[in-house]
Amino acid sequence: MKTYFGIALTLLAGIGIGAATVQGLHAQAKPSAYVITEVEIINPEAFKEFAPKVAEVNRAAGGKYLARGGEIVALDGQPPKRVTLTVFESVEKAQAARTSAAWKELTPLREKATKTRSYIVEGLTN
Repeated sequence: MKTYFGIALTLLAGIGIGAATVQGLHAQAKPSAYVITEVEIINPEAFKEFAPKVAEVNRAAGGKYLARGGEIVALDGQPPKRVTLTVFESVEKAQAARTSAAWKELTPLREKATKTRSYIVEGLTN
C-alpha cells in the first residue's frame, strides 16, 4: 500500500512540475509581429527590380509574407493601392530587419519605385 501511495505521489509531483514548466515557457514566448506596408507604385520598372530584392531581404531576416498585393476591399475609408503583410517572430526581429544593412541598401531603389507607409503591429500571445 505504501508503495502505491509513493508512486501516486511521485506521479502527481511530476505532473505538477511539468505543468509549471510548460506555463513558464508560455509566459516567456514573445508574440509575433506583423509589418503592414501600404504601397503606391510610382515607377513600375523600378518596382519590378525592387520587389524580388525586398522579398529576399525579408526572408533572410526571418520574415514570411502573409499577404502581398492581391485584392483589397475597403471597409472604412479609402484603401491603399497595394498592401503587404509580413510576419516576424517578434517586434525586435521586425525592427532588426528594417535597420539591417541589406534593407538600407534597398532604400534608394524603394524610394525610386514606391511611396510607402509601414508599421509594426504586435500580435496576441496564445
